[in-house]
Amino acid sequence: MICPMQTTTADFTDWMSTHQARVEQTLEQVLPSATIAPTRLHEAMRYSVLGGGKRVRALLAFAAGEAAAAPIDATAVAAAAVELIHAYSLVHDDLPCMDDDTLRRGKPTCHVAFDEATALLVGDSLQSLAFQVLSERALAPDPAQQLAMLRILAAAAGSRGMAGGQAIDLASTGTDLTLPELEYMHIHKTGALIRAAVMLGAACGTNLDPDGTAHLDRFGKFAGLAFQVVDDLLDVQADTMTLGKTAGKDAANNKPTYVSVLGVGQSRALAEELREEALTALEPLGPGARRLRELTDFIVLRTH
Repeated sequence: MICPMQTTTADFTDWMSTHQARVEQTLEQVLPSATIAPTRLHEAMRYSVLGGGKRVRALLAFAAGEAAAAPIDATAVAAAAVELIHAYSLVHDDLPCMDDDTLRRGKPTCHVAFDEATALLVGDSLQSLAFQVLSERALAPDPAQQLAMLRILAAAAGSRGMAGGQAIDLASTGTDLTLPELEYMHIHKTGALIRAAVMLGAACGTNLDPDGTAHLDRFGKFAGLAFQVVDDLLDVQADTMTLGKTAGKDAANNKPTYVSVLGVGQSRALAEELREEALTALEPLGPGARRLRELTDFIVLRTH
């Protein structure tokens, strides 16, 4: 039986804060200093990555790493690589040729704070840096496993993952999608990188057999979709100050969302259904998946 959703406990809050600080420190270290040429590009990269965001993808990597008994230092690097890819995607998504937004994480978007050309180069550079970070030190028990980590992240970021999902999203503006079509889009656009975060964290460890890894991947699929459903709900229910980005943007741009397809009530019910599926996938992993369970509730209950 799936337990009712819990409010965030002090213990989980402490865990979350500790690991958010850990990935922030790792990102601070791997990003080029703003004093190194080209200084404006490096300043913009740091502006776009540091000091903002919930770091949900990083937290999922840490939690999966715990389930796989992974060394924390290795997991931190994998988590940072995922966050670099995520930050690059946000910088590019906000460009005028994409979603044309002016606010991200409570501050002006990269192309507003700098310029469009710089923002384009920031995204390119963050993507490259993610793979450099993931490859330049030993993170997994054997080289073949680390090579698989590079493949996981590349696939999640590319045309069969996040970039492909964004292409579908752009092509769907002003159209009516069916629920399966919407799910297909978000499995790629949002879900692929969330699944990758889980799998990369687990790949740093040695404690999971193939069945355990499959359960984690299934969890990542449902957690990624739940994240997007809640995002769509917040876009219509929260304000810009709370979200740190422009509220109501999807409706204003006539984009298909879970809310536009299902309505608020059914979207909330779907988020709960996906939560239950995610928690069911974790059951075979036992106590080691505790933080993943808590993160599932956090994803569904969050207010921004």
